[in-house]
Amino acid sequence: MTTDPGWPAVLSHGAVTVRPLDRTDAKAWTDARRRSAVWLHQWDATVPPGSTARPTTFASLVRRLRRQAKRGLTYPFAIEVDGVFAGQVTVNNIVRGSAQFASIGYWIDQGFAGRGVMPLAVALVIDHCFTTAKLHRIEICIRPENSNSLRIVEKLGINEIGYAPRFLHIDGAWRDHRIFAITVEECHQGMLARLGLSPE
Repeated sequence: MTTDPGWPAVLSHGAVTVRPLDRTDAKAWTDARRRSAVWLHQWDATVPPGSTARPTTFASLVRRLRRQAKRGLTYPFAIEVDGVFAGQVTVNNIVRGSAQFASIGYWIDQGFAGRGVMPLAVALVIDHCFTTAKLHRIEICIRPENSNSLRIVEKLGINEIGYAPRFLHIDGAWRDHRIFAITVEECHQGMLARLGLSPE
């Protein structure tokens, strides 16, 4: 069992719930990825040439994420809208000690895009990271061409702090990313307040 104060957790506001990704999500996760494959493909991480890593199944993905979560290294959340699986938001690369840092990545079923679901899910997760999990800094890295993801950090008022050339292997090549970050000192009222919402 993990002793990390941030995991496991269930977070919700209105119709949106963020809760631990589970093996029982296999069909819904696979169906969502299939429906949105063309839309998501250009933003998906890929295996660089020469790597010994292999594409993963959902079951092995969940096993790996659960092991990491037990060690306090990641928080893998599923997103639901009115009880329907809608996507995923994952807190990655959690570093404790003097850093108290993590990064966040996310994707959403195309059918739920444009409805304010992802900004709300990310806001819930960041608020959780800053309060319950006691992290100090959250980073989000986004390809310059990914206008949908860029709108999320814009809505949340997260500032750009840098640029990382050839940062991640995405869609078959090393891709540049813009780096956005926020610290707890910049977020006194919480991220939900930046969306004009109050905690429930």
